[in-house]
Amino acid sequence: MKKIIRKETLALLTAAAMLGGCAQSAQQTTTSAGTTNTQKGVAIGALAGAALGQLIGKKTKSTVIGAAAGAAIGGAIGYSLDKQAAEVAKSLDTEVNTNPNAEATSDADIIVTKTDNYVKITFRDKMMFPTDSDQLTPTARYKIQKLVSVLKNYPQTIIQVVGHTDNRGSYGYNQLLSKKRARTVANMLINAGIPNPIYEKGCSYAKPVVPNTTPANMALNRRVEVYLYPNKDLIVDQCI
Repeated sequence: MKKIIRKETLALLTAAAMLGGCAQSAQQTTTSAGTTNTQKGVAIGALAGAALGQLIGKKTKSTVIGAAAGAAIGGAIGYSLDKQAAEVAKSLDTEVNTNPNAEATSDADIIVTKTDNYVKITFRDKMMFPTDSDQLTPTARYKIQKLVSVLKNYPQTIIQVVGHTDNRGSYGYNQLLSKKRARTVANMLINAGIPNPIYEKGCSYAKPVVPNTTPANMALNRRVEVYLYPNKDLIVDQCI
């Protein structure tokens, strides 16, 4: 039994040494709350690792070793999100927007934001599609192609494409249009050789970012969102 514990302990230490170095050397992007995804990942990983250490050794020493390894792994995951968000924003000639109300307060053609669970790219309708069409404009194709070059560096990322409309016309018509637009973007990513799992969904006008009370507000609500998740367990229904 002692030999088994030593081997598992060695594995934990090895993981901590390898991943800890990566996390420490990473260039971190600070959120509006002053905390990076890396720092949050370290904290979560440390707690999980401590629990694992208890299971393996049932001793304080095992708990400390497990916490160290878990912190390194958690830091690496958080760092990946920070790094990915920064690379995506750079490829699209913008910056990561840390304003939690970015979509409602900015009329920029492209907005890149991030949370603890995903990176999000919002493409405004006026830049993406002609009126009442699901065919991409030349500008949209150019921007998505630039995004492709970054996504190819993250083959493990789960991609979700979600279409939204304003409330003009019936819900059913807008549901079909929003889904077709999401599918158009998803198909371009697939045709560009992205191997990642890609899901698409249309929300019609079920989830506006601002009330559909003015033409300006309606323009903010017409959008396609691309979500980048580190794993499938974090995927949520963005229409709710």
